[in-house]
Amino acid sequence: MSDPIKHECGIALIRLLKPLKYYKEKYDDSIYGFHKLFLLMEKQHNRGQDGAGIGAVKIGVPAGQGYIFRNRNAKSNGLSEIFTDQFEDYADKVKKGIIHPEFVDTVKANFDYGAELLIGHLRYGTGGSYSKSSCHPFFRKSTWPARNLMLLGNFGITNSDELTKKLVERGIHPVINANTPAILEEICYHLDIEHAEIYRELRDEGYAGGDILRMMNERLNPLRIVSHAAKNWDGGYTIAGAIGNGDAFVLRDANGIRPCYYYKNDELIAFASERVPLMTVFEADAEDIKEVSPGHVYVVKSDGTCYEEPFLEAGEKKSCTFERLYFSRGNDPEIYRERKALGAALCPKIYESIGKDFKNAVFSYIPNTAEMAYYGMMSGLRMIRRNEVKNELLELIKSDRPLTPEIIDSLVMDNWPRGEKVAHKDIKLRTFISKEKDRMQLASHVYDITYGVVKPQDTLVCLDDSIVRGTTLKQQILRILSRTNPKKIVIASTAPQVRYPDCYGIDMSEIGKFIAFQAAIKLLKETGNGDVIADVYRLCLAQKDKPTSEMVNHVAKIYERFTDDQITAKVAELVYPKNIEWNGEVEIIFQTNEDLLKSIPSCSGDWFFSGNYPTPGGYKVLNDAFINYYENKEGRSY
Repeated sequence: MSDPIKHECGIALIRLLKPLKYYKEKYDDSIYGFHKLFLLMEKQHNRGQDGAGIGAVKIGVPAGQGYIFRNRNAKSNGLSEIFTDQFEDYADKVKKGIIHPEFVDTVKANFDYGAELLIGHLRYGTGGSYSKSSCHPFFRKSTWPARNLMLLGNFGITNSDELTKKLVERGIHPVINANTPAILEEICYHLDIEHAEIYRELRDEGYAGGDILRMMNERLNPLRIVSHAAKNWDGGYTIAGAIGNGDAFVLRDANGIRPCYYYKNDELIAFASERVPLMTVFEADAEDIKEVSPGHVYVVKSDGTCYEEPFLEAGEKKSCTFERLYFSRGNDPEIYRERKALGAALCPKIYESIGKDFKNAVFSYIPNTAEMAYYGMMSGLRMIRRNEVKNELLELIKSDRPLTPEIIDSLVMDNWPRGEKVAHKDIKLRTFISKEKDRMQLASHVYDITYGVVKPQDTLVCLDDSIVRGTTLKQQILRILSRTNPKKIVIASTAPQVRYPDCYGIDMSEIGKFIAFQAAIKLLKETGNGDVIADVYRLCLAQKDKPTSEMVNHVAKIYERFTDDQITAKVAELVYPKNIEWNGEVEIIFQTNEDLLKSIPSCSGDWFFSGNYPTPGGYKVLNDAFINYYENKEGRSY
């Protein structure tokens, strides 16, 4: 993606289902679970560089010994630092004779992460601070094992203000008004109620001491806790929790907006935000990896018992299409096929844009996530060329003209779609310069080109996976591509026009920054329809205080007077770079929403393109986003 929008967060949870001694004997690895957690997080490192965190719960630890641990780091290399520190701590204790790897009891007693239950999180912040305190897992501590809770997730909740207000009304004093603290406190509230009720039952039944702890573990019901806590949440989420007694749970929103996969065998169960990391780390086949069902929670009890049950009524599945377009790793077999299909779907428009002239066209892509779609585009273009050759050969046969070597060279051996690596992304410059002009001058050098492969008569086609804000396209990419001096530059986006904000985990909440929105606003003003903007503002204000269930998408009126092609043409005009010597043509091609959904049949969550939100809170966020735009207020709208 040329525009620097935020990725999704990544989660990892591993629960070993055998005693630690088993893994030492079978794999000769005294910290088998910790090694696997590291690999599972490293394979998802594409999902977060704003910090990382890990946690562990040891099961069956005697009183007086620590059993729950957490480590977080807010640096861009936080994942590396966390695991390096822990591996060094382990090696140092082995060297000093504190830990004897052949005796796993010494590992469990003296290494914080020599545990049966391990969790990890990779953070890409969509808002708030970027300090260590904002990194997951969040932790609510207690002297009662079953009232300790560590929580992490990949989510965006649209009504965290309402949830925080409800907590205050109960007499709770939240320190931060944000998604994760609100979710943590809500779950803890119901965890405390459950714990207190079970404790009273056990006390009245005559249990005491260790028996209460044992029976508490048996009776604590994470499904019931989650069902009570999540009934008023609005948003997209995958959330994992580790309770101090050894219970764990992973839950997914009712529309399946955020992804969640798991792998289970008789030795362990592991969860992750993507399928391929589970396949790679545990050497599993694709069919062995399952999805947590929308509206379901997967519970792993402290004794290793596992079950998946609904906690909410599942709605229409609306998995995020941006996961398939961009966020998730492209080596997933389904995602690889889908991205190729997205590239191929653009070929008819691309063919028209080059004037059906393959001889004078060069095809490339903007690194690196568009590479898979590029292969699909090239396959589609070659198919078009093959059909051309076939039809021309059939015409020759009908005309009884001889098939000479020159004709064969012209038809079959020449004019095939020519792919080149034109754009290169260099190491990003970390600039300390404060002046905007100087910063942009340095930023323009992020990309470089291959010189000599594009001729002045050529049309240069570059594939991008999406165009959101258009700033990188205008200020960097088109500027550097123009130095190849082509007749025309075509930027083809595998995604449709991004018209509406996201509120379910992606940092795309300010509608005024979207280039498609800017184009529509420009067209309204140029065509004498600027009053539509104020009309939409009044409509948004009128429903601002209505229940979210009654809100509708008034912002669609900004776009409805124009065709997609008109908005696209205006986008091309807006992103044309200024103050350059090149005066060639720039054309933008966007994927249609119809072709997007055909190419990605596994996902239908397209609200950023269509404005059709899967939850009522989405319409509230959209409404607030437009009001903020009109009133010239910056910042997230939820």
